[in-house]
Amino acid sequence: MAKVVFNDERCKCCYLCVDACPKKIIKASPDRMNTKGFRPAEVTDPDVCIGCAMCATICPDCVIEVYR
Repeated sequence: MAKVVFNDERCKCCYLCVDACPKKIIKASPDRMNTKGFRPAEVTDPDVCIGCAMCATICPDCVIEVYR
């Protein structure tokens, strides 16, 4: 099972990762905000993640790390 880790403070909420995820399990956090006032992205169902790292590849700010 893959583990996806977001650096919430660096996320500027462009949500490119949301569009890139083939399993559509990345969404904007409904209840958290970073110190800049953005709602960081998060994985909603980690058991479905295939560890493809498309989210990390497309992220312009290197916010995402994927561990397999």
